[in-house]
Amino acid sequence: MNNEIKLGFCNPPEPIYLYVKNGESSGESFLWYHFNIEQDKTIPVQKRGLTGYLSELRVTTKEFKGKDNIKLDIVVAADEVYVIRTGIETNFAKTFLLSASLVQDFSKPLTIAVTSGEENTVFCRLYDAATKVRIRREWNPNSDWASLITEIQSRLTGTSASVPLTPEQPPHPQDVRVKQIRTLLNYPLDLVREYLQFQDVDRPSLLPASKIDSLVKTMCLAWAADKFENPNDAESSYQKQVIDVVASGSDELAAIKTWMQQLQGVKAGAA
Repeated sequence: MNNEIKLGFCNPPEPIYLYVKNGESSGESFLWYHFNIEQDKTIPVQKRGLTGYLSELRVTTKEFKGKDNIKLDIVVAADEVYVIRTGIETNFAKTFLLSASLVQDFSKPLTIAVTSGEENTVFCRLYDAATKVRIRREWNPNSDWASLITEIQSRLTGTSASVPLTPEQPPHPQDVRVKQIRTLLNYPLDLVREYLQFQDVDRPSLLPASKIDSLVKTMCLAWAADKFENPNDAESSYQKQVIDVVASGSDELAAIKTWMQQLQGVKAGAA
């Protein structure tokens, strides 16, 4: 690889995330794409193959529509660092794992390619980049996918450490707290992210306890905004029905649920 550092203007050295999908844009089909978060824009990638060095496999959990989804991150070092993110149960992930499990030497470049199947499915084809020979293993839907990940990762790192299909560490209680309350209130996830970015952190557990309490209060009062004519009344209600109740030893999530039910009942009665 060329390790020469080029001086001058450049893009920040952030990885480029690629997502797998059998889709169409402007009349042209594509099988993977990257996403411009700032412009909220899907950018199709027309090239079907990516050549580089497989450097890491990561199993991560990402939230989607209030539920946790397990993803496989395939990290490839090339002209940039690319992260191919796909669902752990997808045909793409499974065909990649089957083929990659045959690779013994990851110091040589590989070509990871996408190919379409029936009913909008996408499969992975893996090639030796030097010989152009396809690395192929017979399809086996009953394969032990967790073991395949472990085998590949151990070859990449030179260790026998296992890679579980769950996060390596349990989530922090404060992260769970914010997630549960946000989901209950149906509070926009983007607003939580903005709040965290403003505080220069990427998760609630990195905030002081007072800041987390403030975030919870903000979410609750946003939900109650249309339940009161006077914002002060909303804050007073929250203080009495949630803060004071929790201070007396009650569960916070249960207190918020009860508070919500009471306000919804009052509003329904007024209507």
